[in-house]
Amino acid sequence: MLAQRLLTAAIGIPIIVGVIYVGGHVFTAVVCVILAIAAIEFVHMMTRAERPLWRPNPVAIVAAGGAAALPIAVDAGVEWPPELAIIVGIAMLYILGRGAPKFALPWWAAVLAAVAYVGLLGSYFVLLRDLDDDRNWVFWAVLATWGTDTCAYAVGKLVGRHKMAPSISPGKTWEGTIGALVGGLVVVVALGWALPLPVSLGEAVLLGLLLPTVAVMADLGESVLKRSAGVKDTSELVPGHGGFLDRLDSLLFTVPLVYYVAVWVVQ
Repeated sequence: MLAQRLLTAAIGIPIIVGVIYVGGHVFTAVVCVILAIAAIEFVHMMTRAERPLWRPNPVAIVAAGGAAALPIAVDAGVEWPPELAIIVGIAMLYILGRGAPKFALPWWAAVLAAVAYVGLLGSYFVLLRDLDDDRNWVFWAVLATWGTDTCAYAVGKLVGRHKMAPSISPGKTWEGTIGALVGGLVVVVALGWALPLPVSLGEAVLLGLLLPTVAVMADLGESVLKRSAGVKDTSELVPGHGGFLDRLDSLLFTVPLVYYVAVWVVQ
């Protein structure tokens, strides 16, 4: 499993970095495709549709179209009010707080569904990429989230002993979570220093405290949804990592976070 994860990362990371670097309509198009697939994964999980991604059910097709349309709207100049992202985050925290797998999925679907969860939050990739036409904001958000996830995985595998939420995600430990919070802080601050961004040390530390916490909560939130649906991964599209939605779960919340830190705090 580890070898498979590393091979997938070795292939996928340069591609993603290249797409972020190129930017423009190419970046928007790739975001649309990824979000559309993630929306299909979400609907199939929600409806327990045991069918391949290349043969989605009609509801999944509608969700995919809606999710893909939102980044296009952003690219055309539409900007979402911050309340929308905040509502999504509050809804996720509410479901996580209830912690009952049988409760989570129907309510989540009723409140937000695939278009809001995947499409709305995913459209912030484009908003962040277009911020001062600076790709480095996206690099900061994506690399910091990956770094946080990597710290959690590595520390959890090496020294993880105490289960954090066995009824939600049996593999997560308190040691791994501490690794995510501490390691994520270091990664965020280091990237803030390394990337040519107009951020101070204090602003980098602020994001370093917020981003790992949001990443951990978002990851746990999606785990609740998967437990509700009785699945381990949303699909097998990404070898060793699950589906696109499994890889996006934290980013769907950390990217809007970085965007609003950039707009409200830095700028």
